[in-house]
Amino acid sequence: MRPSHLLLAVLVAAVWGVNFTVIEIGLDHFPPLLFSALRFLAAALPAVFLVGRPKVAWKWIVAVGLVLGVAKFGLVFVGMDAGMPAGLSSLVLQIQAVFTAVIAAAVLRERPSRVQALGMLVALAGIGVAAIDEGASGPLGAFLMVIGAAAAWGVSNVLTRKASPPDALNFMVWVSTVPVLPLLALSLLTEGPAEDLAALRALDWQGTGTILFVAWVSTVFGFGAWGWLLRRHPASTVAPFSLLVPVFGMSSAALFLGESVTPLRWGAAALLVGGVALTTLTPARRGRAREVTPAARPEFAGRPPARAEESVG
Repeated sequence: MRPSHLLLAVLVAAVWGVNFTVIEIGLDHFPPLLFSALRFLAAALPAVFLVGRPKVAWKWIVAVGLVLGVAKFGLVFVGMDAGMPAGLSSLVLQIQAVFTAVIAAAVLRERPSRVQALGMLVALAGIGVAAIDEGASGPLGAFLMVIGAAAAWGVSNVLTRKASPPDALNFMVWVSTVPVLPLLALSLLTEGPAEDLAALRALDWQGTGTILFVAWVSTVFGFGAWGWLLRRHPASTVAPFSLLVPVFGMSSAALFLGESVTPLRWGAAALLVGGVALTTLTPARRGRAREVTPAARPEFAGRPPARAEESVG
């Protein structure tokens, strides 16, 4: 990998890690579901008019849009609004690799190797340590929401693998059109029109900046650059850079938000990142029943195959 390509991969990981801190700042300006809806609206427009027609069937765009956009990101934003720290969120979401591997084993007949199985156990041990830490210092319900978001991410990873989009950016932009109306409807029902209108009327440069960052920098640039790298390098070369996301996420949250990183949290990070590395960087064994064409590249915070091309956002 050329030095410029290596720097781009690190930059994408940094953007995706810092994105959690930006989300935390944005939640001071918007109700969580409204914020998530605005994020996807800004990601879809005007890009949807520039990327061309969808290159996969609409059933995959709608399915991934609902599971990833509504379920995954809805739970992340609500969980963080309920008290889940930004840095810990960036770490815990990496358990999506374990959910992806388990779902892929059931749906795609990709049996995990012994090393992958060991990696899953190590990653789950990391989640257990993180749960102990968060249970002692923060709301456990918010922690469980982010775990649920990771499970939804795992489902969307397998759906994306089945869709096998040839153009990651095109797919991401069209998927971004799907969650807008459902998230707005959920916001009106649960957060209330009065709170939504108050947030929009109070919109300032900082609130606008958070929307533009999570939509254009993290989503459009991040996944566009990630897909560009995956078209030029093997997934096994690009994928490990996704493990830097929680490093940047926890560091930026400590630097800009003053979040403390306890010894237990460092231990959870070591176990989770190590387990995810074993799970995602080791090839799964194919079942004999059928051969499934692997997806060419990841899609989200969106996404990838049953390996670490999935990272977060």
